[in-house]
Amino acid sequence: MAYVIAEPCIGTKDSSCVEVCPVDCIHPTPEEQDYGDVEHLHINPDECIDCDACVEACPVDACFAEDQLPAQWRQYAIANASYFDAAVEPETAP
Repeated sequence: MAYVIAEPCIGTKDSSCVEVCPVDCIHPTPEEQDYGDVEHLHINPDECIDCDACVEACPVDACFAEDQLPAQWRQYAIANASYFDAAVEPETAP
């Protein structure tokens, strides 16, 4: 189970969660090129260690354990995972 950043992050993108994440799985960070292009931050479900640090740090209560994500925000679990799938560049054939 991973954590998910949901709708309350939109328009806020507070990076408190980024600062406390021990495995740096929350992106984009304010220093990354696409930070201004996204509506909210995302948690990489493959790297998240379920430490709960992001939940405590988030000032707008946007971070949830995936199994505790409110029903109206279920699409954010897909959005978080999709952000990282799209960020992976396909391998080029030799």
